[in-house]
Amino acid sequence: MPAILRPRALRPGDLVVVTALSGQLEPGEEPLLARGVAILEQMGFRVRVSAAVDPARSRWWAAGTPAEQAAELNSLLRDPEVRAVVAHTGGQATVGYLDLIDLEAIRADPKPIVGYSDISLLHMALHARTGLVGFHADIATHGFGSDWYTLGDEARRTELVDLYTRVLTEPEAPGALPPQGAWESWRPGRAEGPLFGGLLNRLILLQATPFAPDAERFEGAVLFWEELQRPVSRIWNDLHTLRLSGVLDRIAGMVVGVPTEVTPHEGGGGRADLRDVVLDVLGERDIPVLAQVDFGHTSPNLPLPLGVRARVDADNRTLSLLEPAVAGS
Repeated sequence: MPAILRPRALRPGDLVVVTALSGQLEPGEEPLLARGVAILEQMGFRVRVSAAVDPARSRWWAAGTPAEQAAELNSLLRDPEVRAVVAHTGGQATVGYLDLIDLEAIRADPKPIVGYSDISLLHMALHARTGLVGFHADIATHGFGSDWYTLGDEARRTELVDLYTRVLTEPEAPGALPPQGAWESWRPGRAEGPLFGGLLNRLILLQATPFAPDAERFEGAVLFWEELQRPVSRIWNDLHTLRLSGVLDRIAGMVVGVPTEVTPHEGGGGRADLRDVVLDVLGERDIPVLAQVDFGHTSPNLPLPLGVRARVDADNRTLSLLEPAVAGS
């Protein structure tokens, strides 16, 4: 199992490239993209938008063929001027080119890759193969470019922009992540371990590929996940898949994000919501579960770096990053 591979800390003025790692830019999303670029520039970076981010460039539901998307990512990984890669959106395409990514380029010059949704598949696969710290964090369009970053509470926006800047530029432990609202304790307790996770259905998808994380990757880990547009019966099935593969017997804690369009079960057999199915699958396992944490298909997302040691405290409803996500130069 590869050791953790931290990207080099970004510096003011470093070049960050926004690209299409999965879905294409849809017509009408140009203003969102421009606003997302402006937020990244607020963090002190130079930002370039890749030619791949173009409504005219698409193939079916993706921004190109798997070979084209891999070539785009590989060119950024190999370019020493590019210091970070930010996904403009999620989608349904990353699984198509996992086997075409230049892993040696990542090992030679690790860089932050930033995004959520389908991009979490990329984070988990690359972390499993190389140890790269991937950043489950806001995307450029519907994340940094969302109405929340433009019209939301100014103090909270400043707090989040500062947090992102520190996580990407300072080789120091960020400490406690700031909640926007009240998080929920679904099972009490405290635990420490490396963060691992992302979109739940992508973790399940990854299990059927050669890029699946080794079982040891989950030993003592804090598993974080979120989901969207699924009935709780599907989530129950996915969590049982993790149980049967031994994941739930290895993890030290669980952090559940904000669900989006996750429908409870109503009718025969009684009502079941997300909390019910999570606790049902966990059974008697004595692990803390912290829920409704600020990440998922919503804005803003707290940055969650895979592989970085974290403390989940479900009693006090806190989540803290105990190690830096980036390495000093």
